[in-house]
Formats: sequence, C-alpha cells, structure tokens
Amino acid sequence: MGFSVRFRMGLRALLGVALLGASAGLAVGQAGQTTLVVPPAPLLPVQLGDWVKGDAPPADSVAQADDPVLAESGLKRQERAVYHSGANPQQTIAVTAYQFVDATGAHSAYSYYQRPGGYKGPKIGDETANGFLFRSGTTLVSVDSKLPVDQTAMVLRDLETHLPKVGGPKGLPPLLPTYLPAKGLQTDSVKYALGPLSYKAMGGMLPGEIIGFDKAAEVVTAKYAGQGTLTLLLYPTPQIAGEHGRAIVEEVNRIGPPAGTVLLRREGPLVLMTTGAWDAAEAKRMVEGIHLRNELTWNKPVPLEFHAEVLKTYSLLTSIAIFCGVGALAAVILGLFLGGGRAAIRVLQGKPAASEPEFLRIDLSGRVAAIHPEGIEGEAQR
Repeated sequence: MGFSVRFRMGLRALLGVALLGASAGLAVGQAGQTTLVVPPAPLLPVQLGDWVKGDAPPADSVAQADDPVLAESGLKRQERAVYHSGANPQQTIAVTAYQFVDATGAHSAYSYYQRPGGYKGPKIGDETANGFLFRSGTTLVSVDSKLPVDQTAMVLRDLETHLPKVGGPKGLPPLLPTYLPAKGLQTDSVKYALGPLSYKAMGGMLPGEIIGFDKAAEVVTAKYAGQGTLTLLLYPTPQIAGEHGRAIVEEVNRIGPPAGTVLLRREGPLVLMTTGAWDAAEAKRMVEGIHLRNELTWNKPVPLEFHAEVLKTYSLLTSIAIFCGVGALAAVILGLFLGGGRAAIRVLQGKPAASEPEFLRIDLSGRVAAIHPEGIEGEAQR
C-alpha cells in the first residue's frame, strides 16, 4: 500500500515538472516569435500590355496629396506613375490613382473633381467624366494623355482590371444621388459630399456645422435646367433629420430672399430642399415627388451616440437573459434539493419516498374510506 502511494506521488511530481517545462518553452517561443508584415500590393501595375511603368509625374498633375477634401472622403493611399509605350517610348500616359475606404468616399471625390462638360469617349469603370477621370469601385483614377481617345481608353480598360476590387457594403456606391429626378437634371452639376470641406468646395450654400456631418450626414446637390438647385440630405435616423432640419429652416429664414424659392420637406431620415430660381409650383412638385425606397441602405459609420444606444440596449437584453437563466437554474436546483431531500429523509425513516396518499390521489368514486395516519396501521399490526 505504501509503495502504491509513493508511486502515485512520484508520477504527480513528474507530471508537474513536465507541465512547468512546457509552459516555460511556450513562453520562450512566444517571446521570441516575430510578426511578418506584408506590404500591400502596388496600386498601379508594373505593366499594361506593352506599356511599362516609369517614373512618377509631377505632383500637381491632378490633385495634391494633402488635399483636405480627399482626406475627408476617406483617402487610404495614392500612387502616381507614367507609362511608356514599348513601341514608341515617346508616347506616355500619366496616371494618378486614389484608393478610398469605400465606394461612397470614392464617389464623393469623383464628384469633387468632375467639371462641367460632357465626356464624349467610351465609358471606363463605374463612372467616367471629364476626359479621363473615372471611378472603379473604391478607386478614383485621373489620366493625362495626349494620345487618341480610343487608344487611351484601351489602355485604361486594361488598367481598370488591375485596380483593387472590394465587395460587400464598402463596394456599394451611395444611393442618395439616385433619388434625384432625371427630368431637367444637369448631370455634370451633381455634387455629393460627406463633410463640410467638400460641401463648401462644391458650392454648398448652408454652413457646414448646421448640416450635421458629425452625425454621418450625406448631402447631394444638383442643378436643374431653367430652375434652381435641389438639395437632398440623408441622416441615420428620423430624429437626427428632424433636429437638423429645424436648424436648416432657421438658417434659410436668416438668409432671406437671396436664397430664392425655398421649399423644404422631410420624410423620415431624408430632408429635401429647393433653393434658387424655382417656379413655386415646380418646386413643390419636385420635393413632393421624391420618396424613400425600400432598397435604401446605410454604409457609412453612424454617430457615436447611436452606437451608445445600441450598446445600452444590448447590455440590458443580455442582463435580462442572464437573470432569467440564473433564476431558472436556481429554481431547478432548489426543487431538486427540497424534493430530493424530503424523499431521502422519508426513506431514512423507513417510510416510502412518496408523499401521503391523501396528497397524491383524489378519489372521485364517492366511496367513503378511512384515512389512516402514518404509523397507526403499523402499530395496530404490532
């Protein structure tokens, strides 16, 4: 017996030493491990057909890297390059590419750089305008080329296949511009803004601080032929839209007649407003003819207070679920303890585990039967 005890104690000691050694080895391995950081792939490919990537063009080719509008739209990175033709090195195409966090930011930058004047060349990517300014997913590309349009477009179509592809909500363009009525719309006047800087740079008439860009507001403005300007503002919730809608009404009243024909209407999280030289009847028809559609989605970060309310609701529901679970578990344990304990005591006393018959059975036959208290029948037999 003593040998068996000593043998078990020895095994436990060996097991403890092995576990300590394994833990020490794991700690050393973790302390000595290195993390390999793989740099992202270049935004622009090295070669496009027989066109080879060369040096970067001058920094002022299209836009400056420190443009605050780009940063406000969610610029992640950018790259400039000049492609030389393999057949004729004197032929060059200068390309500037900007990658944004999502397609919404890329569309905002696209509308910022878009200029009046229709584009006569073939479509490239998702949107094309102003010579060779196009958007493909989350990337905005601007090109400077002296070559014929068809030849340049062929190279850019090849370039578009090499640009980053983003799926899910981040790859979806904003839906707000699609709410603009097409009749009389001057397409090159459509401006989509995500912040006060881009809104002001695109000719917005309202102060940026009252619009609510800090509450994740989106704004699109557009001019209509023979009329004025239509402004659509989209907010995360109807409550936020109502709060800023009232502030906009106060600002428009302060501006007075220079604002033109002002008609404002709110539908849920959407605020519609006309300004400028609108005919009163046409302005009313315009704002009353736009309605929210079921496919409206929201892919921009919501305000911090919205996150706070969601977290509060989640915390409350989680606490209720935990409380109900603990209560149910306590009820089961208490029932087992009281019922099982009572049955055990009866068994120890030599009685059946079940309760007295008068508590277990109801006799509905109508017969009168004597009730024998516990112990009486046994005493009579004795």
